[in-house]
Amino acid sequence: MALGWPLATSNGANNPAALTSLGGTLTLGTAGPGLGTALTQNLDIKDWRNSVSPKLAGKPLPLEQYEESHSLAITPDATSFVLGASWSLRRFDLNGKEIWKVPVPIVWAVNWTGDGRYVLAAHGDGTIRWYRARDGEELLAFFPNADRKRWIVWSPSGYYDAAPGADELIGWHVNRGPDKAADFFPASRFRNQYYRPDVIAKVLEAGDEAQAVRLANQEAGTQRATAAVARALPPVVEILSPDGAEVSASPAQIRFRVRAPADAPATALRVQVNGRPVTIPDLKVALGRAADGAEIAVPVPSSDSVVSLFAQNRHSWSTETAVRLKWHGPVSPRQRPVAKLYVLAVGISKYRDPNLELEFAAKDARDFAEAIAGQKGLLYQDVIVQHIPERNATRTEITKWLAWLRREVTAQDMGMLFFSGHGKQDADGRFYFLSVEAEEENLMGTAVSKDDITHALGSLAGKAVFFMDSCRAGRVAEGQRRKGSADVSAVIGELASAENGVAVYASSTGRQSSLEDPRWQNGAFTKALIEGLSGKAADPKGRITHQMLGIYLSERVKELTGGKQHPVAGAAGVADFPIALIR
Repeated sequence: MALGWPLATSNGANNPAALTSLGGTLTLGTAGPGLGTALTQNLDIKDWRNSVSPKLAGKPLPLEQYEESHSLAITPDATSFVLGASWSLRRFDLNGKEIWKVPVPIVWAVNWTGDGRYVLAAHGDGTIRWYRARDGEELLAFFPNADRKRWIVWSPSGYYDAAPGADELIGWHVNRGPDKAADFFPASRFRNQYYRPDVIAKVLEAGDEAQAVRLANQEAGTQRATAAVARALPPVVEILSPDGAEVSASPAQIRFRVRAPADAPATALRVQVNGRPVTIPDLKVALGRAADGAEIAVPVPSSDSVVSLFAQNRHSWSTETAVRLKWHGPVSPRQRPVAKLYVLAVGISKYRDPNLELEFAAKDARDFAEAIAGQKGLLYQDVIVQHIPERNATRTEITKWLAWLRREVTAQDMGMLFFSGHGKQDADGRFYFLSVEAEEENLMGTAVSKDDITHALGSLAGKAVFFMDSCRAGRVAEGQRRKGSADVSAVIGELASAENGVAVYASSTGRQSSLEDPRWQNGAFTKALIEGLSGKAADPKGRITHQMLGIYLSERVKELTGGKQHPVAGAAGVADFPIALIR
C-alpha cells in the first residue's frame, strides 16, 4: 500500500511525498500512485473557493450558516463531486443533491483516488484522511510531522502504523468527571495492542476496518485480542513537590502520588536522574503509600538535573513525570573522567538452520568490536569488549552476557550492545533476535526476545546504546521474509521510550530488509557505523555524539543502498552525549 500527497493542488499545494506502508518509509519528492491534480473544471461549479455560497449551474449548494467552502474535487468521469468546507466534507450528485455529509476539521484540499473508491482530504489539523466514497466513512488518518521524519497512520479504532517515536504524537484523552482534568495517554502506552501495521496495510484493500483486522489476523494465523482503552489504562504519576525548586544537598526529597485503575494497581516504580535509573531504598514501601502521597530520597549530582518518575501496572508503564532541579550547593571539583565502556557484540552468519545463512553478519560484530576497542584512552579510561563467537551465540550464552552488561555498568559508565543477524516476529508480533540455534517454531526457547534486551539495557545504571543490524536480506526465502519479517519500529519505540532511555540505532525502518554486499564486506549499516566511529561523523573538535552519529548513519546508508534502506535512531528524552572521540 502506498499513501501520498499532495491530495489536491486547487489550493496551491506543491510538496509531494509518498509513504510506503509495507516498507515503513517516507520518500520525499514523489507523489503516491493515482494522485494527480484535483479536477475542478469539468462541471459548472462556481464560487466554491473560500465562499459561503458555492453554486452548481447557478443553484446554491447547501452549507451550514456561516460555513465556507474551501476545496473542490470532481470525479474523473464527472458524475459526482465533493466539497471541503469549514467543518464538513460533502458529496453531491450532478443535480446538486447531497449524497452524504460528514463533520470534519476544516478541509483545505480534496481529491479522489485513481480508482474512485476513496475521497482524500487535507485538514487544518495537519492530517490527511481517507473517506470511503460510497458513504463518507473515515477509514484512515495520516499525520506527517513537520520534522519530515516522524509520521503516523491510524484507523478510527486506534490501530496504527508509525515511524519510531511517532506514536507519542497521538493518543486518547480520558475524562475523569466534570471537576477534574482529563488524563492524556499517548498511543505508545498501548503499543502491544494497537500497533498493527498489518491491519493498516489492509484497510484500503478491504475498504473496511473490521475486515482489515480479520484479514491481518488470518494471514498471521492468530487472533490478537484488543481491549478497549478504558480497560487497559496505565497508572498516572504526579510529583507534588518540589516544583522546579533549588536544591543544595543530595539526596533531594521528592513527594509524589500515583493513580491507577482499581483493577490494575501500580506494581512497580522507576526513578531516573538525567535519564538513567537510580536505586532508591524502600521504594516498594513508598509505592504502597503512593495513592495518598509518598516521599522518596533521590540522589542527585552537584549540578542541575532532571528527576523522572514512572509507574507500571499490568497494562503498561505510565508516561514520564519529571521535575527539573537547579543545583545551588557546593560544586565538586572537576576531575578527569574515569568512565569505562562495556561492549557486548554478537553477529551470526552461519545458523544451524541453513536457510538463514548470511555472509557478513559475524564479520560485522568482529569489525565493530575492533573499531570500538580503539576508544580506550580517548573518551573512556578502559573499554571492555565481550565478543561472542557465532558458534557459541546460543540464547543461553547471549542472555548470560546481557546479565553481565547489566551487572558491570555503573552510573559513570556506558554500555553498548551490538547485534547483527536475523530478527523475527512471532504470530503475536513479539520481536526476537535469532540465536545460532534459533527454531522458528520455538522462538521463545531458542531466540533472544525484545523483553530480554529491554530488561538489560533499560536497567543499566549508566548510559545505554544499542546498535541493531537485523532483518538482514540473506538466503531466507523471499515469500517467507515478506510474510514474517521483523518489524523493528515497535522495538525501537519501546527501547528508546523515556522509561527505558536507550539510544537506539537500527539498520532499517519498518519492514525493510537490511542489505549486505561483497563490495563492502559488511552490512551497509555496519559499514557506515564503522566509518562514522572512525571520524566521519565527528565534529571539528573530534567528538562523535549520539545525535551526530545518527545523522551520519541516515545519510550514508541511504547513499550506499541507493535509497533502498533507511536506518533509524531514537532516544526519547535523552540529551545529546558523546559516544566516541577521534585521535
